[in-house]
Amino acid sequence: MDNRIQKMAQVLINYSTEVKPGDRVLIRSKSPAGEPLAQALYDEALRAGGLPFVYIHMSQEDPIALGSTASLEQLAAVNPMLELMYREADVVIRIEADENMRNRSAYPLDRQSARAAAHAALITIQMKRQAEKTLRRCTTQFPTFAYAQGAGMSLRQYEDFLYGACKVDLDDPVGAWKAVYDSHQRLIDWLKGKKRLQVKGEHIDLEMSIEGRLFWNAGGKENFPDGEIFTGPVEDSANGWVRFSYPAFYEGNEVKGAKLTFKDGLVVEAKADTNEAFLNATLDRDPGARRLGEFAIGTNRDIQQFTGTILFDEKIGGTVHMAVGQGYAETGSVNTSSVHWDMICDMRQGGEIIVDGELFYKDGEFTI
Repeated sequence: MDNRIQKMAQVLINYSTEVKPGDRVLIRSKSPAGEPLAQALYDEALRAGGLPFVYIHMSQEDPIALGSTASLEQLAAVNPMLELMYREADVVIRIEADENMRNRSAYPLDRQSARAAAHAALITIQMKRQAEKTLRRCTTQFPTFAYAQGAGMSLRQYEDFLYGACKVDLDDPVGAWKAVYDSHQRLIDWLKGKKRLQVKGEHIDLEMSIEGRLFWNAGGKENFPDGEIFTGPVEDSANGWVRFSYPAFYEGNEVKGAKLTFKDGLVVEAKADTNEAFLNATLDRDPGARRLGEFAIGTNRDIQQFTGTILFDEKIGGTVHMAVGQGYAETGSVNTSSVHWDMICDMRQGGEIIVDGELFYKDGEFTI
């Protein structure tokens, strides 16, 4: 086994989720491809005195369901084994390990939506328990051929990229993540109590209220890799437009050239160069899907290229991203939705963020 896998497991168990004796730990892998990391996590959780339980999804689980004769009700059925663990576990570690990043995209939209509802039900439980501080969770990724191909790399190159972004190639990755956390906290302290945020650039002209909202410090705890600060904008406050710089991926679908126009917090127009029907169908799933649940600034300087996987791309240092749909209650957001779709805008050439009239960020760098 690559020693970076074991090191990653050590960080995830001992730093990110801080597993303690007696903690019930769900280790969930998206496919059998993630089993090497699942094994390492299982071993580390046992060493920490935890009670780990592993759930590995079978290959082609979603395509088999979507391509079958199953009804929409069958497709939307929530896995009761996972639901129980999401309600009862102290820690959930989810391993993204796609074998095919487009395995849902060619199926009818109503069937995709039904299948998405089954997955979203678990995330809703997760986000509620996180806000209540009764669940610690971390989402991570294991390098697969699918991710490497999507990023235009060999598998070996992608492994180096992934482990470098996670800082597990360093002698002291925990120390490095603590330094990230401290640098974020300085920014968050400055933002505390601020009211108005304007984002301007070649691809964006958007303003929103952050009054009464908190920025959250993403320093290697809930995502791995990490590297962002984020908040939930006041739900009826976003006005303006944004044209996302990179393709937006969601549920195995790719949307290129997405442009959203907001009025009083609501997406009133959604255009795209490709897959516009999927974009609008997703925004129409429920009332909260057309409002912003998250605004975030990526800070990870070890991620500088787009790879097609949101766990990494939303952290690109010098970008901002926004999620339509479900907000994080810990930031003060009250937006609810079965959707949480992150989309990324590059700010490295001429982008600015102005907070209460003061320049906070320019050309991808913080100015305070």
